[in-house]
Amino acid sequence: MTLAEFIAFAGRHPILSLALAGITLALLYNEIAGRLSGIRRIAPAQLTALINRDNALVVDLRIAGDFEKGHIAGARNVQMSQFDPENKHLAPARALPVVLVCKVGQTADGAAKRLRTAGFTNVNVLEGGIQAWQAADLPLVKGRG
Repeated sequence: MTLAEFIAFAGRHPILSLALAGITLALLYNEIAGRLSGIRRIAPAQLTALINRDNALVVDLRIAGDFEKGHIAGARNVQMSQFDPENKHLAPARALPVVLVCKVGQTADGAAKRLRTAGFTNVNVLEGGIQAWQAADLPLVKGRG
């Protein structure tokens, strides 16, 4: 497709062209905002390395029942309704890497922003949440932890 054909298409279909431009701008904004937020999204394999290498604190934000059915070894359960950066499990870990885990990786974003605002410097979110961990065939621990 040449530039002339693209311009002709845009002239014939202005609504489609505006929609494409809007979606493109929204995607760019989302990517740039994510990179500037200071919150890293990590894969399950990266989480394993972070735990082994840097003694990362894993915080599972799911409800207690889901946590007890299966969680990452060593994870602490802090439910979103009780999430506070000054929590007894979180406050001492300001210098450590903190990894937030939820069911699919969406809930953890809000908690990560709160940690960054509270001064935590190494905040991470498990991309895809506990479902990604299970999809990678990594082990879960049952019980209260």
